[in-house]
Amino acid sequence: MVGPERPQFVLFGSSIVQYSFSNQGWGAILADLYARKADVLLRGYAGWNSRRAVQILDQIFPKDAAAQPSLVIVYFGGNDSMRPHPDGLGPHVPLPEYIENMRKIALHLKSLSAKTRIIFISAPPISEQQIRETLGDIIPDRSRTNEGCRIYSEACLELCRELDVKAIDLWTAMQQRDDWLTACFTDGIHLSSEGSKIVVKEILKVLREAEWQPSLYWKSLPAEFGEDLFLDVNTPNGNITVKAADLDFYRNDKWE
Repeated sequence: MVGPERPQFVLFGSSIVQYSFSNQGWGAILADLYARKADVLLRGYAGWNSRRAVQILDQIFPKDAAAQPSLVIVYFGGNDSMRPHPDGLGPHVPLPEYIENMRKIALHLKSLSAKTRIIFISAPPISEQQIRETLGDIIPDRSRTNEGCRIYSEACLELCRELDVKAIDLWTAMQQRDDWLTACFTDGIHLSSEGSKIVVKEILKVLREAEWQPSLYWKSLPAEFGEDLFLDVNTPNGNITVKAADLDFYRNDKWE
């Protein structure tokens, strides 16, 4: 553990999470936004489904940990939604089991701490044509469909309403963009930088609107050692003195 202790944000899920620090991904964007404010921890496992996630919950999120996460963002569903393989292998999880697995994950995370907040991300849409073009030799045709993602997405959202867990309807959010089929994926499944921007905007919207105390919105959290260094900055209106922690050379209002 490297100190001082900061809030921990854990990203937990399958490849959409594991790869979220590549291709200017949503995990990397969050880590940048929360620099000096929170530690963004990656717990992503490509190929996993909700069944495997439930099996290792206690190892990733032990209830007796000295410090519990302030926020856990969870994504499972895309792999679960794949059609079952004839030999019984593969990542498919039947819908009723998927719902119960996600329920177990939510209840376990709720039991960690009264201040542990949770956001579930539903299955995003997919580009079936792009999958055929880029992953046709790996993924059998029609084994993963946009309709299947919709069904599992809606089941996740309904469960979140039942359990009072914050949720992001990524299946719908991504399709609000006219060119989503060609712009939002690297291979038809995994997110491009444009797809990741949608995820970030949806996460920040939840964090901004949530009535959580303390707020976990990036503009609300104090910067670590924010009081230590002041700089004189020359502006068109003359010299002003600002905190170094408040300087922002790279971000802009797109991440409101």
